[in-house]
Formats: sequence, C-alpha cells, structure tokens
Amino acid sequence: MEHDYQKDQFLILLVDDRPENLIALEEILEKPGRRFLKANSGNEALKLALKHEDIGLVLLDVQMPDMDGFEVAQMLQLNKKTQHLSVIFVTAISKEEKFVLKGFEEGAVDYLQKPLDINITRAKVNVFERLYLAQQKLKISLQEIELVNKQLERFVFTVSHDLKSPIATIAMLADMMQKDELIIKEPELLENASIIYNASSKLTGMIESILDYSRKSLNEQTIEEVDSFKLVNEIIQILVLPKRINITVEKTLPILRTKKIKLQQVLQNLITNAIKYNNKQNPEVYIGLNYSTNEFYEFYVKDNGQGISKADHGKIFKLFETTDNKSSADSSTGVGLNLLKMLVEEQGGKIRVESSVEVGSTFFFEWRK
Repeated sequence: MEHDYQKDQFLILLVDDRPENLIALEEILEKPGRRFLKANSGNEALKLALKHEDIGLVLLDVQMPDMDGFEVAQMLQLNKKTQHLSVIFVTAISKEEKFVLKGFEEGAVDYLQKPLDINITRAKVNVFERLYLAQQKLKISLQEIELVNKQLERFVFTVSHDLKSPIATIAMLADMMQKDELIIKEPELLENASIIYNASSKLTGMIESILDYSRKSLNEQTIEEVDSFKLVNEIIQILVLPKRINITVEKTLPILRTKKIKLQQVLQNLITNAIKYNNKQNPEVYIGLNYSTNEFYEFYVKDNGQGISKADHGKIFKLFETTDNKSSADSSTGVGLNLLKMLVEEQGGKIRVESSVEVGSTFFFEWRK
C-alpha cells in the first residue's frame, strides 16, 4: 500500500505569542522527517488544529494573552476532531502542584519548563514522535486487515450460497431413498441413506448460519448462549467420521455466551485438521477444557497424529504458509489456521500449538467468556 508523503512525516504545531520563541523551538527540534506549523495565538492554534488532521504533537505555551494555554488545551479536548492530540505545555510557571494538576486536567500529556533544556526537549519530542508513527502504522495495518476481512466474508457468502442448492438436493434425494421400498428391505442401505440425509440436513443448517453471518456486520452478529459440549458433538455428527476414529469429548466443556458461528468455525477446523493430518492406524482425538480464568476459557484439541516439526511451529498460523505434513485429503492452502488465529485474536484470545513429530499435536485456544 502506498502512503501519502505527509502521513509519513511528523507534524508538530508550535504555539507561542512571541515569534522569537517559535523560531528557537523550530531550530531545536528540526530534523529530517519533521514539519512544523506555527501559531502566534490560541485562536490561530485552534484554526490550524482543525485544518490539519495529521498533527502529531502540540507544543503549547501556557502564558499567552487573550487565551492562555490551559484554555486552548480545553478547547482542543472539547472538539472530537482534535481531542486525540498530544499536548506538551511549555511554561515558565512554578512547578507547584496546583499548576501541574490544572494542566493535566485540561489534557496535557507532559510539561517542558522554561528556560528550555535542549536535550530534555529533544528527548521528550522524540518519544512522542515514535509513539505517533507507531500508532499510524497500526492504524494502516488495521485498515488493511478490515479490507481483507470484508473480502473474505464476501467470498464465504458466495461459496456458501453456491453450496446451498446442491446440498439441499442431496438431502431431498436421501429422504426419498429412505422411503423407497427396495432400500427399506436392506438395513445397511437404509442406514447409509439415513446418514446421508442427516449429514446433508445439518450441512444445510450450517450453511444457513454462515450465510447469516456473512450478511451481517460484526456488531450485528448475535451473541447467544452456547453449550460447547453440545456444539462439539454436533460438529462430529456433521463430519460423518469413519468408525476407526475414536473421538473423546470432555463433559466438562462450558456453557458460555458468545457468537456461536465463530466458535464453531474454530472448533470444526481444528477437529477436521486433527483427523485430516493423522497417519495412525487408529486415530485418536480429544476435545476438552484446559483452564478457565475470569476472562477466558482455554479449549484444546489433541490428536495422536504425525505431529508438526519445531521448525514449522512458527509459520503454521501465517497466511499461505504450509508445512511438509501430508494428509489423506486435499492439500493445504495455508489459509485455515491463519483465519482461526484471526477469529481467536479478534476477541482478545490467543492460539498456540504443542507438538512432537509422530507423537501428535495439541492446539490450545482462548475464548472470551
């Protein structure tokens, strides 16, 4: 992404009623990558602050006629467009507590005492410059993540919509098969038809949920009471697993209030991976609760599969990164675990893995209560 030239610079607003002080401040602080705006009064400072949205720091003289620095800071705090600005007061006033407290009440983040110490002044401004530029990078990153999320949600909606019709057809045909006289006479065929019907019906319901999730914005998604033990068992039924796979689900899994579709996505993908990347004759999968804090539950999905080498631990959660692990199903795209990481971190949790080659893997993830 290309960035505007000015946004990569640090813009400082200097406010003092004496022109010689403004010149001196600019000379002290001047360095590559910095630009300056200068105001000789409180009113002029307010006008400049409203006009320039990219101001990173305000150095504000306290003792000015007409409108002093405290009043200017108060006006900046009252306006939504300027209340985010960092303000350093430049003052010759005594360091008495009452003056310091008044400054912080009006929105100051720091003080510089006159006569100015050049090294202290430069050091303080350097700190605020680093903070501001870091905030700008974070802001750009969040915008890029939001764009990717919107693109992914549109993709999910399209795919889910396209899947809805053929799966509904499968459910309808399976239902018809269950009522066919020839199939009714064959218990094994009848059982298979029943499995197909139940699985396709559940998939239809899941697709409806995904479509609903894709249609709604983050704030509109419903928070509901979710029995995670019941949810895990529903996921297992949807997957229609071979009989040789043994899955153990802890009965102590909690009931929590959350966005069900997101928790389902994380659990379903981890369970699917535990089976997909299992090279053992008798695959074992365990789903349970590792711990509970005031804020989070930590779930785990454990398997006895081929495991992940330590060299790959750091890259499995990165977008489009893949490992050398082989699966009996389709090859990995390197997207799944990155999406899970985003879902977990979206609500403040963390996801991690403990794994040894040919011993198995355990994925742990925190989910907010």
